[in-house]
Amino acid sequence: MSFTHVLAVAPVSDMEPAVVWYERLLGRPADARPMAGLADWHVAPSGWIQVYVSPEHAGASLLNLVVDDLDRALSDLADRGITAGPVQPGSRNVRFAAVRDPDGNRVTLIENPVTSDG
Repeated sequence: MSFTHVLAVAPVSDMEPAVVWYERLLGRPADARPMAGLADWHVAPSGWIQVYVSPEHAGASLLNLVVDDLDRALSDLADRGITAGPVQPGSRNVRFAAVRDPDGNRVTLIENPVTSDG
């Protein structure tokens, strides 16, 4: 089986406040609003974040985004009015910090998730 894209989906209860928040998180407007209740950000050549209205599922998603420099990413977010939780250590030299959208969906920024030695 072969896949061409991976879509990370965040269900939300109210579209417009969610879109405003994700625009702040990602630093730009949505790349597409293909239908009512759906917004897409193309964050990598084959990776997208989708926000869609689904009140019964809102607040239950976990999105992980890999960043090159966690400190810089957190500073950029703070400049946009988004405050992350504390930086946590992972195994080896992995570090991460999480933010939550207006519905409580958790977006975790991860630095160094994969090392070359396994």
